[in-house]
This record gives sequence, C-alpha cells and structure tokens, in this order.
Amino acid sequence: MRALLVTSVGVTCAAALTLPLAAPALSAPAAHSASARPPSLSPESPGSGPPSARTEAAPDEANEGGTLEVPEVPEAPEAPEAAPPRTGETRAAAVAGSTQSLPLEPLAAPSDRAVGPAASGQGLDRRTARPFSLVGVVWDDAEAELHGTVQVRTRATGGTSWSDWQDVETHNAEHAADLGSAERASGAVRGATAPLWVGDSDGVEVRVRPEAADPQHPAAVPLPEGLRLELVDPGADPAPEPAPAGRTVTPAAFAGNPVPPATTTAVPEVLTAESAATSAVNADLAPLGATVIPALTKAETEEEAAIVAAGAKPYIGPRPKIVTRKGWGADEKLRERNFAYTKSVKAAFVHHSATGNNYTCKQAPSVLRSIYRYHVKSSGWRDFGYNFAVDKCGNIYEGRAGGVAKAVLGAHTLGFNTNTMGVAVLGTYSSTNPPAAAVTAVSKLTAWKLGLFGANPKGKVTLVSGGSGKYSKGKKVKMNVISGHRDGFATECPGARLYKKLGTARTSSAKLQGR
Repeated sequence: MRALLVTSVGVTCAAALTLPLAAPALSAPAAHSASARPPSLSPESPGSGPPSARTEAAPDEANEGGTLEVPEVPEAPEAPEAAPPRTGETRAAAVAGSTQSLPLEPLAAPSDRAVGPAASGQGLDRRTARPFSLVGVVWDDAEAELHGTVQVRTRATGGTSWSDWQDVETHNAEHAADLGSAERASGAVRGATAPLWVGDSDGVEVRVRPEAADPQHPAAVPLPEGLRLELVDPGADPAPEPAPAGRTVTPAAFAGNPVPPATTTAVPEVLTAESAATSAVNADLAPLGATVIPALTKAETEEEAAIVAAGAKPYIGPRPKIVTRKGWGADEKLRERNFAYTKSVKAAFVHHSATGNNYTCKQAPSVLRSIYRYHVKSSGWRDFGYNFAVDKCGNIYEGRAGGVAKAVLGAHTLGFNTNTMGVAVLGTYSSTNPPAAAVTAVSKLTAWKLGLFGANPKGKVTLVSGGSGKYSKGKKVKMNVISGHRDGFATECPGARLYKKLGTARTSSAKLQGR
C-alpha cells in the first residue's frame, strides 16, 4: 500500500531534496497596508490571506544551510471564506472559522496617570461581537515593540456575566521568522501579542496601557501605530471520518504539478489539491488523507528510517502517535502554498504557547486552529509557526506543513529557525507546572524526530544566530540539543516551570533512543 501511495500521490513532493537551494522566484507578495485591513465587525476580505508564494532568500554566513523551497500544487482561485453566522443561524454555520479585526480607540486617562493620549492608552469599551474563542492585538510594524500592558475581559456566548481582566503576553516578536528571510521581509508580517484562548465568547473589552520610560522621565513610551483587536473563531471541528467509499483523487486534481501522479488512488474521501499535497509529504508514514500518523515500535521505526531519513544514525526513538493537520482541522487554503525546508534538524526549541491553561484536551484542535488563523491572517506569517504542538494530555500534533519527518523551516525561535524544530506546549507555564503527560510527549517526539537526523537529546550543538536580540547575527552559540526558547532569545518562554522540566525531557528522550 505504501508503494502505491508514493507512486500515485507522494511523488508530488518526492523530489524535494533534489531541488537546488536557489529555487526559481515566484510571484512577489503585496506589501501590507493598514488601510487594507477589514472594517470593524466584518470578516476579513476575500483574498486578504497569507502572502503569495515566494522563495526563501539565499543562505548567508550567519544562516548556515539555507532553505529549500518545494513547489506544491498551483494556486487555484480562492473562494471567499465562509461568512460568520448571522442572527438566527447556528454557530456550526461558520465551518471555516473567521477573524474580526477591530481598530482600537483612545482611552480616558486613569486618575493616577498624566492626562493625554500617550498616557491613557488605547482600547475598546465593552461590546457585543460575533462569537470568537481567541483574542490578540496586532499592529502595523513588525519591528516595533509594544512597551506596556494588554488586558482583556470577555463574556461567554449567551451569558450575561463578564470575566476578570486577563493579561495578554505582549512580547511575541521572538516567536517569528528570522530577520532577512523571505517570510519576515514579505511586507505582510505585523507586530503581534501572543494569542489568548478565552473560550466561546460574544462580548469583549480591551485596554492597552503604555509603560513609563523610567522614574526620572515618566512620560509614557508611545504605543505602536495601527493597534487592532483580533477576535478569532476557530470554526467547527472536523467531521468524523467517513467509511471508505472508493472515492478517488485523480491526476486532474494535480494539474500543473512538476510530477503529476501516474495513477489514481482509492481514498476514503475526495481531497482538495491543497490537502492532498499536504498529506502526500506524510505518505510514507500513513495513508493519504489520514487524520493520525500511528505510533510504531522501535524496530519498525528503524525500518522506516531507511525510507524517510537515509543515512541517519541508528539512535532513533519509537515514533509516537501524531495527529495530522487534517486531524485537527487545518484549513490548507489559509497558508502559503509552498513548503520550505532546511538541511537538517540539529536541535529542538521548546515553547509554551502563552494562550493560557483554560482549555480542555477536547478543545485542543480548536485552540490549534485559532493559533493557526492568528499566525496567518492576523500576524501575516506563511503558516502555523511551530513545527509541532503538544497539549496538556500529551497528544502530539503536526504543526507547520511540509511533513513531520522532514526538516521543515518554522517561525518559532527568532534567529534560530534554520536546522531546528519548534515544539509548543499548549498553555502558560510561568507559574503553573506543566502536566507530566506533556513533558513525556516532548520526550517521545524529540527522541524520534531528532533521532532521524542523528542528534543526541543529551548532547550539545553549535548553532549560528541569524540575529535574535540576545545573540548578534553570525555569532556561533553552543547550546543544548533540547533547549528552551529563552536559550536563544531574551524571553520568559517556555515559562519557568516548563523550563525546569527540560532536563527530565532530555534524559527520557535519550533513553528512548537507546543511549
């Protein structure tokens, strides 16, 4: 069956590692303009999605290895996103999800602050909105920092009471594509806070207060231009898998591909060109269109390594179960169509998503769809930033598209995205201990994925900074193969409590590799 799948569909990405580093440039993205953002309380305009297809910049001395762009299927005309539900409609009507983008307004100055727009800040008074589950604040200039506090409170859908004020993590620039990369320089990337999961809500209030420069000069630091509140509805969960019906994906669905499939392949359902191409890069690990990549034993993983990581060292941990992008309901039309790869995976950076801990594991797919939409639609990234995500129950999810066994270029650790992987543990772990199941999942994932590329979880590695705020561009930095985000950037991420667990993760990961 594997051979059939690779022959029929997997070939769409089979030539990935044979392409030259300098791939032909594709259409350039249009520059982002604040005036082009959608009006208040309206869904984003059709076609206002991610940047158009582009090619990563050639490697430089400070970014060893470079990146490799792999053509996917040609971009088909994109239909407008599903409109959010109107009065009388059910919430399930918004299957594809939506984003409301609301410009912030000047706030009245509190009594303990100097009077004036700079001191009072910006925000929105209490208001009713279409249902949403995740919030964040964005601004025009991706290089500008928000020095101050962001707080929101929300009202549960259909309810009358309001939540307490909740803090939103403002320092999110370090979770981003590297400086000088095509993704960062596209003109579409915006400054953004971390997203915050608030659950099913239909009312919101937000306040953004600037901080004083210092005690001797108490004038407030100006806030970034173009502040907007983003309210994200993740849409409905994926429908249960239908029983196999012999439906097919035909070569016509891949018209224009460099290597179209030679035969048709029976699959349980009709796949779009976008989702089929995404699934094809995992075709060696699971059937086309699978929602889950199953766990394998140690012996089977070593056999699999001969297919997906020829030449890798023998220390490869058992492959854990991984929920695919299809499994958590990723809308493949949101992201950029191309995949981007680097040469290897030398290290793993562990993060927390800073979205809060008020979610159930059943809601984790909705949290992921919300973060994905926030990364692409609100922040202007090409795709979900992290390569993988882990929920509080220890479930592992495929993140950025391109293949779970491949060296996919992510946007997770500014300055150190090349030849690394990013793993986000869903939640906030600054003062809350991460669940043991989540730490165990990080161990299992890194034992397998780092093993495919010969990396020792207990070892050290030297990486070259692409410029991170903590390390200047071109500086060689020695760090742990399994590191926390704070090791590469001046940040609290992955939270003090999760960071303390990384030693346990390293030891367990190495044991799973047989070291």
